[in-house]
Amino acid sequence: MVDAFDVALFSFVLALLAADWGLGPAERGLLGSANSLGMAVGALLAGHIADRWGRRLVFMGTLLLFSLGTMLSALALGFGMMLAFRFFIGLGLGGELPIAATYVSETAPPRERARAVVMAESFWAIGWLLAALLAHFIMAGHGWRVGLLLGGLPALLILYARRNLPESKAFLHLKTDRRKGRDGGGWDRAADGRPTADAGAVSAGQLFDPEHRRGTVTLWTLWWAINFAYYGMFLWLPSLMMARGFDVVQSFEYVLWMTVAQLPGYLSAAWLIERLGRRPVLAFYLLGTAVAAYGFGQASSIAALLGFGAALNFFNLGAWGALYAYTPELYPTALRARGAGTAAAIGRLGAIVAPYAVGWLLGRGFTQAGVFWLFVTVLLLAVVTLLLLGPETKSRATRGEA
Repeated sequence: MVDAFDVALFSFVLALLAADWGLGPAERGLLGSANSLGMAVGALLAGHIADRWGRRLVFMGTLLLFSLGTMLSALALGFGMMLAFRFFIGLGLGGELPIAATYVSETAPPRERARAVVMAESFWAIGWLLAALLAHFIMAGHGWRVGLLLGGLPALLILYARRNLPESKAFLHLKTDRRKGRDGGGWDRAADGRPTADAGAVSAGQLFDPEHRRGTVTLWTLWWAINFAYYGMFLWLPSLMMARGFDVVQSFEYVLWMTVAQLPGYLSAAWLIERLGRRPVLAFYLLGTAVAAYGFGQASSIAALLGFGAALNFFNLGAWGALYAYTPELYPTALRARGAGTAAAIGRLGAIVAPYAVGWLLGRGFTQAGVFWLFVTVLLLAVVTLLLLGPETKSRATRGEA
C-alpha cells in the first residue's frame, strides 16, 4: 500500500511540477527514469542481501529509506535536487517490492500461497486510491510539497514491523543448513523437520542452469515488459489527462475514478489464480492490458477515456498480482530472493526507459495514440514469450511438501 502511495503520489507531483518549475516532457520523463534507475539498483542489491541476512531486515530498511526520502524531497529547491531524491527513493522502493513478495510467498500456507501474494499485492490499489484522494482534495489546492511531506508517514510502520514481523521460517532453516555446511533449496522443512526433497547447493549463477533457464528468460522478459508499460503509462496518466485539455482538478478526479478499478483487478486475479493456474491467468491479464492500452490511446470522448482507463487499471494491476505470485515459485529457497530481485532489477530497466521515452516522443510531436501503440507492442511480446517459454509452477502441495 505504501509503495503504491509513493509511486502514485509522484505521478501527480509530476503534473504539478511541470507548471511550477516549467519542466518540459523530456525533463519530466527523466525524473521518472531516475526513480526507476534507483529501483533497479535497489532490487538487485536487496535480493542478494535478503538471501544472506534475511527478509525482515531488508524489508524494514528499504521501507525507511523510501519513506524518509519522500518526505525530504518536499524540500527540493530545483530539478537537480529532485532528481537525486527520486534516485534514493527508488533504491528503497525497488528493494522492498520483491522482498515483500518473497516473504509472503514463504510464510503463507501451501495451498494459499499464490492467492496470499496476490491479496498482499492488492493493497497496491489502496495505496493508489489514497494518493489519488490526497492529490484531488489536498494537492490540487495546496501544492505538491504538502503531498510529499505526508508521503513520509509510512516510516511509522517500521515501529510495528520491528516488534511484530517475524523472520521467514524458510530463511531461518536455510541459515541452519548453512551453519551445518549444507544449503537447503526447498521452500521450508517438511513436517518432521527434515530438508525438503529439492534441497541442494545453489548460487546466483544457477539462474541460467538448465533447470531454471526457461523460467529466468521468461521472468526477465515479463518483468521488463510490465514495468515498461506500467511506468510509461501510469506515471504519465495525470499529465496526459491535462494534455487533453482538462484542468488540474478534473484530471485528478478522472484518474481517481479510473484507479477504483485496480482493486477488483487484483481480487479477480486472486480468485482465478488458484483455479486456473499462474501462467494462464497472467497471460489473460497481460492481453487485457494490451487491449485497454489500445482503446485508451484511441479514445476521443470522456466516456471512452474513463472506460478504457478503468480497464487499463483493472487488467494491468491484476497482471502485476499474478506476476508476483508466479515469480518466487520458479526458484528454490536459497535462490528465491536473488531470482526475484534480479528479475525485478531487469524490469526496472524497462521502467527507466519508459518515462523518458514517453516524454521524448511527446516532445517530438507524437500523439498519445502513437505512444500507446508502443505499449501494446511490448505487452503482446510479453504474452507470446509467456505462452511459448513460460513454465507452469507447481504448488508445494503437489510436490508432497505440504
